Amino acid sequence: MPTQDTNLSKAELARYARHLALPEFGLEAQQKLKAAKVLVVGAGGLGSPLLLYLAAVGVGTIGIVDFDVVDESNLQRQVLYGKGDIGLPKTDAAKTRLAALNPYINIQLHNTRLSAANALEIIRDYDVVADGSDNFPTRYLVNDACVLLRKPNVFGAIFQFEGQVSVFNFTDNNGTIGPNYRDLHPTPPPPGTVPSCAEGGVLGVLPGIIGSMQASEVIKVITGIGEPLSGRLFHFDTLDFESRIFKIKSRDDNPLTGLHPSITHLIDYEDFCGTKELAPIKEITAAELRLWLSSGEKIQLIDVREPAEFQTGNLGGELIPLATVAENVHRFSKDGKVVLHCQSGARSATAIRDLEQQFNLSNLYNLSGGIIAFWESEQI
Repeated sequence: MPTQDTNLSKAELARYARHLALPEFGLEAQQKLKAAKVLVVGAGGLGSPLLLYLAAVGVGTIGIVDFDVVDESNLQRQVLYGKGDIGLPKTDAAKTRLAALNPYINIQLHNTRLSAANALEIIRDYDVVADGSDNFPTRYLVNDACVLLRKPNVFGAIFQFEGQVSVFNFTDNNGTIGPNYRDLHPTPPPPGTVPSCAEGGVLGVLPGIIGSMQASEVIKVITGIGEPLSGRLFHFDTLDFESRIFKIKSRDDNPLTGLHPSITHLIDYEDFCGTKELAPIKEITAAELRLWLSSGEKIQLIDVREPAEFQTGNLGGELIPLATVAENVHRFSKDGKVVLHCQSGARSATAIRDLEQQFNLSNLYNLSGGIIAFWESEQI
């Protein structure tokens, strides 16, 4: 795997002294780290600890793919950034922090959205990919690109209080290639059924735990020490501090690596996951909703979040969770305006499309940006 110069300077030997003292690690493993090129997809919650530790341990070349900017709400869990980074591209802020942490590494920036058009070109130059993305289209994209390019994919995912780690498409010493993401998830979940961090929330420390575990797996893949999580999925629950390991087997019907492969090139992943831009629906802003409410206009507010989310704070509307809106259509007003909302506006938009298609309703409005936008507008 090493593709670069492996010589360590005196300063580097001093820096990595604790690694060199490990009998199972030593100089050879440290040289492999310096020679390796690792691409981190996503510089957010998982990417923050991943990048910090990969830089600290001396991975020679680290690539960062991200197109977002630092936001105040990121700082609760994205420990790579500080208050002064708000508004900056994450790639730029990350490079500044990592270069200060370890001046002996190279950092390559890809300030762009990873897509089917650029994924192969970007990933091709790296030895290992660490996927810290937070959406299903990108996860399938990263997986497929890694399989097509024969690159190991160190996967991590978080949701509220739980996290997962695995290593996909790993080639062992016998030349056997392990399972990939499509063996774990043959098909994506229906759109809107899995809330994002913005919608469902996430415990701030969880990305630190899972991202650090990903960094550990990356180190194992590069150096050859230990047994990577190939063919296994590690699941951790912070609430009860329980962990489980599930076995993953290669599927015969895997469209990439099964008995009859049907995918030989990257596809349209937004379309595959059902997240492609849909027909427009009627939306209102938080300011418009405040105006409607203050004018005394007849408006029905419907919250399509889950009961636990509703209890943490709501706008005083009726609670009808997304999965139950169709069976509760009789509760929707036929007169006046009906404003559906959730945490960020994604699930309520899904609910409106379903209701308009099934019941031909025409008085539904989506609160753009959801409750988050409504509460933020209150502070302006």
